[in-house]
Amino acid sequence: MKSKKVLAILFAVMFLVMVGFGIIIPVLPFYAEELGASPLELGLLMSVYSLMQFLFSPMWGRISDRIGRKPVLLLGISGLALSFFLMAFASHLWMLFAARIIGGFLSAANMPTVMAYVADITTEENRSKGMGIIGASVGLGFIFGPAIGGIFSENNLSTPFLLAGGSSLITLILVMLVLKESLDKDQAVEQQRNRPSFLKAIKDPTAPLFILQWFVSISLAGLEATFAYFADDKAGLGTTELGYIFMIMGLAGAVVQGGLVGKMTKKFGEGNVIQIGIIVSTIGFATILLVNSFLTAAIFLTIFGIGNGLIRPAVSSLLTKKAKSGYGQVTGMLSSFDSLGRIIGPSLGGMLYGLAIYLPYVSGIILSILALGIYYYYVKLQKKTVYSE
Repeated sequence: MKSKKVLAILFAVMFLVMVGFGIIIPVLPFYAEELGASPLELGLLMSVYSLMQFLFSPMWGRISDRIGRKPVLLLGISGLALSFFLMAFASHLWMLFAARIIGGFLSAANMPTVMAYVADITTEENRSKGMGIIGASVGLGFIFGPAIGGIFSENNLSTPFLLAGGSSLITLILVMLVLKESLDKDQAVEQQRNRPSFLKAIKDPTAPLFILQWFVSISLAGLEATFAYFADDKAGLGTTELGYIFMIMGLAGAVVQGGLVGKMTKKFGEGNVIQIGIIVSTIGFATILLVNSFLTAAIFLTIFGIGNGLIRPAVSSLLTKKAKSGYGQVTGMLSSFDSLGRIIGPSLGGMLYGLAIYLPYVSGIILSILALGIYYYYVKLQKKTVYSE
């Protein structure tokens, strides 16, 4: 099967996975409240999923290096479907928590396995393009999912969970029938022989890239958690306007990841694209402080979205190119750091916003500058490694 056709299938798979995930986003808080959740319990319910992803993404990545990508992906999608159906029929709050824990644990397999699959089937020259296509599918899924969830939740709050479960089952059938295994047995044996321990892996000269992605994720999650309040305070924007703004930002990011990032990395290299992405994101954070209308909010958030959309595919590509272990272990660790950022970011952003409404975006600028410094440190480590060899 040609890599273009496989990438199209993987795009569809991750799009459907993220549509299913996105469907429940606008509904879960109200559904949890109906089951008696307090604000603290709601926060824990939202966080526990990311916590499971943080803890278990590296494990599933390593397992995919050992037994193959397809069985791990099938397990991850099955777990996601199960969690949605469990939530649809939950009658007590603890059942929602159980569903989120199960879903987070099993679906932690999806992203690192798909990224490892992309690394298996792409050449180094086209690696960033492949990673960008997956990033675009995730972004588009997040755009359409919440919109579908909002529409179908009007009559019954359980309906979006059933739709999400159905979407996951369709994805499961697609993977089962169409997708072929990308990791051959000899390759799997070789990856097992060369795979370092987790502790050795995080001491590798590529480790700063994980910290870089962590900082980027913290700043993004902090923005997502607070921008609705900021836009209301600064420009009087309501939920409808915010929906359009995030849709514009998401579409811009998807276009960048789906088409532009591959061309840019071919021309400039992953390292330069990472730097460009961080610099544009920093400009985005700075301009967000000047928001005073729907138009400025849409433009400035889109600038940020474009910069942010360049970073993840380029980091993923660079890490898999430098990988001394299996692709699954590397992409699993990257997903883990991403999830850790999403655990910390909303709480940090909310706390800073409580102190002063500008602070989440000032901290975003600071984190972006630190991320750029980390990249330069990574380059220094790479040069030192080359010289020592």
